[in-house]
Amino acid sequence: MLVFKFGGASVKDAEGLENLAEVVKKYDTKQLLIVVSAMGKTTNALEKLVHAYFNKDAMVIQIFEEIKQYHETILNQLFEPMHPVFDEVANTFVEIDWIIEEEPQDSFDFIYDQIVSIGELVSTRIVNSYLNKAGIKSQWLDARGYIHTDNTYREGKVEWDKTRKNITEGIPKLLEKGLLVTQGFLGGTSENFTTTLGREGSDYSAAIFAACLGAESVTTWKDVPGILNADPKHFNDTVKFDELSYNEAIEMTFYGASVIHPKTIKPLQNALIPLLVKPFSNPLAQGTIIKESATNNFIKPIIILKQNQILLSISAKDYSFISENNLSEIFMFFAKNQLKINMMQTSALSFSVCLDFVELKFKYLLNSLKERYKLKYNSSLTLITLRHYSDNNVKDLTENKTILLEQKSRNTIQLVVG
Repeated sequence: MLVFKFGGASVKDAEGLENLAEVVKKYDTKQLLIVVSAMGKTTNALEKLVHAYFNKDAMVIQIFEEIKQYHETILNQLFEPMHPVFDEVANTFVEIDWIIEEEPQDSFDFIYDQIVSIGELVSTRIVNSYLNKAGIKSQWLDARGYIHTDNTYREGKVEWDKTRKNITEGIPKLLEKGLLVTQGFLGGTSENFTTTLGREGSDYSAAIFAACLGAESVTTWKDVPGILNADPKHFNDTVKFDELSYNEAIEMTFYGASVIHPKTIKPLQNALIPLLVKPFSNPLAQGTIIKESATNNFIKPIIILKQNQILLSISAKDYSFISENNLSEIFMFFAKNQLKINMMQTSALSFSVCLDFVELKFKYLLNSLKERYKLKYNSSLTLITLRHYSDNNVKDLTENKTILLEQKSRNTIQLVVG
């Protein structure tokens, strides 16, 4: 059997869903499980809604109406007015109505997951209905009943034993009846609350299902020709990799390459399941295959940019050395606030870290640290990571920029620049 993942760009409009159906038809001889993201920029819009709701912003209703209108436009282009999918979508959006009609009572992260998850629940309802309309026998599957996580909202940690048991016992017999459409990004807790697996987590969902089912392969359909050495939004002369090893792909995602979710590769590597990254607009194109061993000539370096970075310097107020005990406490505060360190460096008197700027979490981190430590930070920075680089590559990328922090190994160099 095969697992396909379609991202938001693939299902952003009626034309995208029509193209999805054509792609699926080419694989009608295979058992197929499809993992689908929220449509277009819906996740961003729902995040905006959550922030407005918590800030008691009068724009909440308008933001929500725009989200509903966007989906209704697609529905009107694909279905007749009385099609059952209209009620399915409306009933799903009602869950947001129930939340926002009351004052916020729960934590931000909990509410975030309950609201933002609606994007995937709605998109899969629409995709499933359209596939059936197009003559492709399809069944909607609630991922929350199969991917089980702990209660870490916005970054649910998968409970693998329970997840594997439910998937292997429940899904194969459903696949015998036809194609399955399910949500990326979502999990469920033992209390039946919704969790999300981290931004862009639909790839990870596909890997979880594939690893548990022993899939032949996973294909993630993108709006790029495959995996490129750099983001084409920032660089004009990118090159595509025909193949990559699991280890190289893990390194790329660890350093922030956004084409694949960082947690995706390891479950596939453990099960020796190849991952194909293919262009949605040209399904017969080769794309990129990620597998155990691959031949690569890195004629150009892999370039990864992470923007909106903070460089935080932490030192003891009594000017003592930064010891293992200090580091243990500092790391505890990062873990407690669910903040990931993208780069770090230790000196005798300070510990410097580069991290994504997440305003609320960063504020909590500073409040946690300020009693015992002296803090200094720079904002609006960029973290540049180059793999398989040359000195000329570094020179070109840092021209007219100030380098605030640098780390170098045999294959990789990281630079925090302003």
